[in-house]
Amino acid sequence: MKHLTNLAIAAGVFIFTKLYADAISFNSIELSGVNLVGHLLVLIFVIQWIAYIPAFIFKTEKFYDLTGSLTYIAAILFALYSTNNFESLDPRSLIIGAAIIIWAIRLGSFLFMRVRKDKKDGRFDTIKTSFSQFFMTWTLQGMWVFVCSSAALVAIANPIAVPIDIVFVIGLALFILGFVVEIIADNQKSAFRSIPENKDVFINEGLWARSRHPNYFGEITLWTGITVMGISTFEGMNYLALFSPIFSYLLLNYVSGVRMVEYRGNKKWGHLDDYKAYLSLIHI
Repeated sequence: MKHLTNLAIAAGVFIFTKLYADAISFNSIELSGVNLVGHLLVLIFVIQWIAYIPAFIFKTEKFYDLTGSLTYIAAILFALYSTNNFESLDPRSLIIGAAIIIWAIRLGSFLFMRVRKDKKDGRFDTIKTSFSQFFMTWTLQGMWVFVCSSAALVAIANPIAVPIDIVFVIGLALFILGFVVEIIADNQKSAFRSIPENKDVFINEGLWARSRHPNYFGEITLWTGITVMGISTFEGMNYLALFSPIFSYLLLNYVSGVRMVEYRGNKKWGHLDDYKAYLSLIHI
């Protein structure tokens, strides 16, 4: 019964993402009679499903996050290449694409090196032994990649080049802010964890003294920036792609990020007065 439930959830995730893709693909260029956004949807999910096969066979999650990052890169490169077949790329698309690729390379390599160092990702201890739950997880990653990048994909797939304006500059500034905050937060936590005395201690230094989850704040901010960078190209149903940063917020707060981190934190340090005081900080 659990297997059927997991597979049904995976099917529902794909159907939802397909409907979302159909809605936001208004005015997209077409390849072989299918809009570019539709091609990107298939590409993103197929990569996840192919990667799932060896991951389940070897019961490993070590390249899960890395595959997600590589999928972002593949989707952006395919979108840029496909657009270039129709006309010269405009600077807006190139900058948006470059921003996502740089972010994906940085985060993907960081997460891959972390899981190699830790030998495993505790989130997958029970998931990777169930073929249906593991498949559902890889399918969820497909939705994550597509929806998070949807505003960028819509902007790149627009056949009409839109000049860079002040809105784009504001979006770029937001992206840079979020990207820098995420890097600093990740590096501060890695440095903190590298000290043996801090093995079972919660971090409350640097950015972590001002926010419980500065890395997630940076992630949400940079995707907001990407969306703002592309918004001037939107028309009609394209505006549904504004869901991109909202989805990032919901995902990180209630699914894979904050909820899981704070659950583990409460189990470790929930009895400590210092930790209870730390929890009084703003949520993100």
